[in-house]
Amino acid sequence: MVTMQDVAERAGVTKQTVSNVISGRVQVRPATAARVRAAIDELGYTPNLVARSLATGTTMTVGLFVPTVSGAFYAEIVEEVEDVLQEHGYHLLLCTTRLDGERARHQFAGLTSRNVDGLLVAGDRDLIDHLPLLEARFPVVLCAWETGVPESYPVVTIDYERAGYLAGRHLRDLGHERVAVLASPVHRIRVDGLRRAFAEDGIEVPDSAVFMADEPTPRGGFAAATAALTAEPRPTALFTTYDALALGALEAARALGRSVPEDLSIVGHDDNPEVRLTRPALTSVSIPKREMGRQAVELLLREVTKSGTPVNSLQLLRPRLIVRESTGPVPPHAG
Repeated sequence: MVTMQDVAERAGVTKQTVSNVISGRVQVRPATAARVRAAIDELGYTPNLVARSLATGTTMTVGLFVPTVSGAFYAEIVEEVEDVLQEHGYHLLLCTTRLDGERARHQFAGLTSRNVDGLLVAGDRDLIDHLPLLEARFPVVLCAWETGVPESYPVVTIDYERAGYLAGRHLRDLGHERVAVLASPVHRIRVDGLRRAFAEDGIEVPDSAVFMADEPTPRGGFAAATAALTAEPRPTALFTTYDALALGALEAARALGRSVPEDLSIVGHDDNPEVRLTRPALTSVSIPKREMGRQAVELLLREVTKSGTPVNSLQLLRPRLIVRESTGPVPPHAG
């Protein structure tokens, strides 16, 4: 096994100099650092991470909690976070809660005994009550947080109220007055945004127009959309609080003989890649997922390395509407 001493002898430097180059915590002259890196490459040296952790008091590992990686939304966040960590020489420890509060509690409790330098928590489903388990353990940053945003942690998230407003304003500009919403209970803020857009024109979106999906899947969207499209008064537009529901809504509309967008307009949320391939292609509110992940992990690393003053702030990134073929003017026969 190649040792740090072997690298030092090959590069003609001390063992401490090799350690300084690897850790990056002490400045080394460029020419010397280049010789050390060349020796590392030539010898195929791999640092002993356990010994390095004991010597520096750090693990160069960051934990990331997400509800799931089965969908594009959190998968993109995970990829971006991993890319940023690699840029800074850190490793990723990924945990999924599977939308299960008890599983999340066990994961949080277990994490407190593991060696990580910081934790990024993405998504607020069933997590708010378990955050105290992490207090004073290591730096924590939250992202993609929508409801009950705690003031005791830095948060990088989306202006979800504006996301709903953009969908509502688009539908109102097309002349729609009767809208139904397919939603999850945790997406109340998105619904509030849509309601604000309609209220600007004196139109109320009642609770009876909001249909809760049993599951965040196309199947859940199909069931909720079927209920919405067979209720009175018949809506001319649907807003779904995530794209998976919109995929089911498109199928429900076809099954009920409603043409999209001639008879019914549909707007999704998240702008995941698959919605560009639907027929018709889905209008959706685009969320800057990768930018959110990048900003959140960079904020966390500043706290981990003490290179920035910790601030328990709320940073809201702005969504934008992507108009495609699934929305059109209110049908002339709508009465």
